[in-house]
Amino acid sequence: MSTGTYAPKPGAAPVGRMIAAQTALETRMLLRNGEQLLLTVIIPSLLLVLFSTVDVVDTGTGRAVDFLAPGVLALAVMSTAFTGQAIATGFERRYGVLKRLGASPLPRWALMTAKTLSVLVTEVLQVALLTAIALALGWSPQGGAPSVLLLLVLGTAAFSGLGLLMAGTLKAEATLAAANLVFLLLLVGGGVIVPLEKFGAAGDVLALLPISALSDGLRDVLQNGASMPWGDALILAVWAVLGLGAAARFFRWE
Repeated sequence: MSTGTYAPKPGAAPVGRMIAAQTALETRMLLRNGEQLLLTVIIPSLLLVLFSTVDVVDTGTGRAVDFLAPGVLALAVMSTAFTGQAIATGFERRYGVLKRLGASPLPRWALMTAKTLSVLVTEVLQVALLTAIALALGWSPQGGAPSVLLLLVLGTAAFSGLGLLMAGTLKAEATLAAANLVFLLLLVGGGVIVPLEKFGAAGDVLALLPISALSDGLRDVLQNGASMPWGDALILAVWAVLGLGAAARFFRWE
């Protein structure tokens, strides 16, 4: 009795194809989630329009949109890479989705890679939308795209690590509450809307936060035309190493 010929050959797909498929799935799930869209797209857009057109916060000399646009871009990165990812991953862990995916042919590192790529895809859409809104409001960005791209990548890595660390160590309900609380606190005290100088001596400490480093770094480039704010980039790199390292060490799949 001869052995049959099967086409396609049974077995797991190449890792690259699995990552691409999981990335597409993660992105679709995120874009279909109304609460996530509110957090990642609508709130940053409304904040940009509101504070650029209504004189509520003293943003210093120059047009308000020139100060606010870089900060809102940083807020968008945080909302997707940290808040949204922490909440979604936390509930996937609670309902056993991560456990089942971890037992599939998709390696666990590839699952984390797919989640990170999904975040990057979403951020591209966010940055495009917020940039269009800011330009319509009269924004005149300075600086170079490579510096902005590097800061955004470092910020994404930092916030992703912190988000995964929270989702992999806390219960889903605690992650939901903590992630939203951190989002609100950093929105107020992270130099996004209110300049850090308004906080007095505490501003020096707040400047070490990843949201402050990202917003200040983007502001130095896009508002002041700086080549590369290496101090802010270093702060983001340290947070990225610490966050991703801790997430890899302490993340619990069950």
